[in-house]
Amino acid sequence: MSEPMNPSESPAGKSTENDSSSAAGIPSAAGIPDDLRAASFERQRRLRQEPRFPGGPAIDPAGSHHERRIRSFQPRRSRVTPGQEDALLRLWPKWGLDIDGQRVLDLPELFDGLPVVLEIGFGMGEATAQMAAADPGTGILAVDVHTPGQGNLLGLADRNGLSNIRVANGDAIILLREMLKPDSLDGLRVYFPDPWPKKRHHKRRLIQPEFLDLVAQRLKPGAVIHCATDWEPYAEQMLEVLTAHPLFENTVADGGYAPRPAFRPRTRFEGQGLDKGHVVHDLLFARS
Repeated sequence: MSEPMNPSESPAGKSTENDSSSAAGIPSAAGIPDDLRAASFERQRRLRQEPRFPGGPAIDPAGSHHERRIRSFQPRRSRVTPGQEDALLRLWPKWGLDIDGQRVLDLPELFDGLPVVLEIGFGMGEATAQMAAADPGTGILAVDVHTPGQGNLLGLADRNGLSNIRVANGDAIILLREMLKPDSLDGLRVYFPDPWPKKRHHKRRLIQPEFLDLVAQRLKPGAVIHCATDWEPYAEQMLEVLTAHPLFENTVADGGYAPRPAFRPRTRFEGQGLDKGHVVHDLLFARS
């Protein structure tokens, strides 16, 4: 999960300005008047910013309101199925919200008074829907930037009558920092975040001391942060960072990893990792 690719660069790092100009029907020769070139680029910029689903999740909900920084997520662009598109168009106004950083959420109002757990990165949402169905007395604020997954989770919630799910689109850091009140969360779930295996990318990993500082302000005393990963080096880092933080206490008596709790379903992604011989580690730490 990383910074979005610079639109002026291709995956190979080569400039694509000429390609963009050609796609707009404007030659890339140097003789193009500056005003026409500027108008073309502005038109393309507006098209990139227009939502794919009117009334649905925004492309960049926080826009330029907040500083640029290294991000722990990489937006994935994949095809939205007709069913997912239908769910986004019908249900986003009811159960979806954009993380714009411009308001503070009233979670009791949003979830009709239910205690609320934040889930960061829900993929296609199958596990989220299962947990919501098994525990209807808990609200789940599920955050992701993957549009097909957002549509899929909304569809699952609708088909299964799960009124305790809300889907948030955007950067979870902005949500935590700008849009949630202190002591407003009853738990945090981070299941199988991007491990960023290369050493030079470790700074992009979500579970860092600064992230825990922010989370500690938003969790109620006694609330549990639950992480799970099948990447051994990341599990070791999670355990080290959580153990060292003064405001979190391991719920496991010997200070190690926890058995997978019954409420966390085994996900399809997890099953693929287990089939490859990966070992899944769960970590449950309580806010002191």
